[in-house]
This record gives sequence, structure tokens and C-alpha cells, in this order.
Amino acid sequence: MNNEPFIKKRSSAIRLNKLIVRLALLLSFLAAVLIFFIVLTVYSSNRLMNVESSSTSNIPSNVLPSYSTCSFESFDEQTNLSGWLFKCENPISTVIVVHDTGSNRLQFGVNMVDLIELLLENNYNVFLFDLRNSGESDGDISGYGYLEWQDVIGAISQVRMISVTTDVILYGIGSGCTACCLAYEKLPQPNLSEVEYDKLSSKYTNLGFDRGYIKGMILDSPAKSSDDYIKPIVEQNELLGKITKNFVPLAIKFSAGEDSTVNISAEVSRMPIPICILYGGHDVFIGADNINQLIDDRMRLNSNITESLMIPGAGYLEAFGTDNETYCNGIVSFLHKFFG
Repeated sequence: MNNEPFIKKRSSAIRLNKLIVRLALLLSFLAAVLIFFIVLTVYSSNRLMNVESSSTSNIPSNVLPSYSTCSFESFDEQTNLSGWLFKCENPISTVIVVHDTGSNRLQFGVNMVDLIELLLENNYNVFLFDLRNSGESDGDISGYGYLEWQDVIGAISQVRMISVTTDVILYGIGSGCTACCLAYEKLPQPNLSEVEYDKLSSKYTNLGFDRGYIKGMILDSPAKSSDDYIKPIVEQNELLGKITKNFVPLAIKFSAGEDSTVNISAEVSRMPIPICILYGGHDVFIGADNINQLIDDRMRLNSNITESLMIPGAGYLEAFGTDNETYCNGIVSFLHKFFG
């Protein structure tokens, strides 16, 4: 009896079984790796969002100019925020300072007093407040701008009620730039048609203002992308950060309820309002070259309403501390040029 066909079939079956086993092992390994990176990404994003709240510096009351305290709700109607309003006589506008993640309303510590006094002397009210999970404000997590834009809109609403000015100038610092740009983008455009207005959520129509209420912006160290504030932290501090830095921002956006990255460069380049960009020439965190590219994009579309100032030798968010006088004079010059 010829058993050769049977032997060949059995041999083929054995090879097929081995192939299936190897394939199953490979797929199991890939699944385990994928699960590992998902868990690592979620863990890293949770660590970054649960950054420890930064307490407001204890500055003696006789050092600060006179101010009034206030408590107000974020636009999400769930987070209570705390702020200070510094008033001057006959103010031109109110400058709302939006600090970086991990900081608080006194971004530059006691030296913030110099900037406040300078703005007041030049007839600008100043509104300082703590974003969520910062200083004296409520909230357990930070969103690197993806949540804080709601705090910015809440701050604008508060200033509109307690200040005599009819507009505001947003002053974003670090990831506060993302919050400012998102707040501007989220607000309704001015002069909407009746049909367009009817499509808006009641949350926006009840505000009583649109993006036209924001007359200008001052941006300290704006990144080209909102994720650029997150990626360096992940790469420097998290396990396998060189890989997970590309996924952690997605997890943070998902947790914040946002579905896309904020292209700050594109947003800033087309804003039809005066913008002043300040940064350090030795910034290796988000990169001075990246900020230069953002400025180039802006200048191509709105050069006549754009000012920029680079402080040589200063790193990320160090421009103010490196050359306080030049930094402050740059802001005042911008304000005088475009707002009187």
C-alpha cells in the first residue's frame, strides 16, 4: 500500500499548524506590545494632567498695586476660578494674563509687579487669574490649553461685568497661548447672519459677546502646535518618552473632549487683530526656530498688525527674567502703536 500521499498530507498539516502557532504567537506579542504602549500612554497622560497645583506667591499687600478680588465660573459652569482686577483711571482696555501650565496668576513671581504697574501707568487695566488646578482656583486636572480655553472665556465674561472697558487684550504665556487661541476660535464670529446665529448653542448666545471683543493678543513663546507644549515634557520625563510623546497629546485631547490638535501657527497667522510675539532666542523647549517660522507665517498675511521681539540668550519663558526692561518696553510699544 502506498502511504506517500498520506505522509505528504500529514507533513503539510504539521507545517500549517506550526505556521498558525507562530502567527498566533506573533499576534499575541504584537497585541501585548500594543496594550503595553496604550497603558503607558494613559499612565503618562494622567501624570501630566494631574500636575501638582502651583500656589500663588505670598506677596505682601503693600507691594502689589491696589486690586479687587473676585471669584467666577469657567465657561464649563463646573469650575470655580479666582482672580484679581487691577484698575487704573480712564483705561484703554483690560489685559487678561493667561499663565502657563504648572504656574499661577503670578507667572513671573514678585517681578510680575513691575509688569502690572507698567500696564497701569499706560492706562490698561490688568486681570490676573488662576487657571483650573492652579493657585486658588478649583479643578483637579490640567489640559495644557485643551481645557483652559473655557477658563479664558470665563475670565472675559467676568472682566466684561466688573471692568468699564469695552474690550480685552489676551496675554498668553506658554501653554496659555493655546488657551487664548482656542478661546478666540471657539467664540462666535462677529456679524453673523440670522441663520448662522440661530445655529449657535445657547451657551454662546448667552455670553453677550463674540470674538470681536478680543481686540489683540500678546503671546509669550507660542508654539506652532498645541502639542509642542506636551511632547518635550513626555520625552524628558516619561518612560519610553521618545515614542509615547506622539501619543500622549492624543490622550490628553481625548480626555479634554477635543478632537483635533490646535494649529497655533495657522490660527495666529490669520487672526485679523494686532498680535505681539515675545520669545527667547535660546529656547530649546519648543524651539526658537519654530517660533521664527510661526512669525514668518504671520508676517506673510498680517505684517502690518504684527510685532515680534526676541530676547537673545533667553530660554523658554525666560525672556521676561533675562531682560525685563526690553521685554516690558516691547509690550508697551505694541500697545501704544495699535491701541493708543
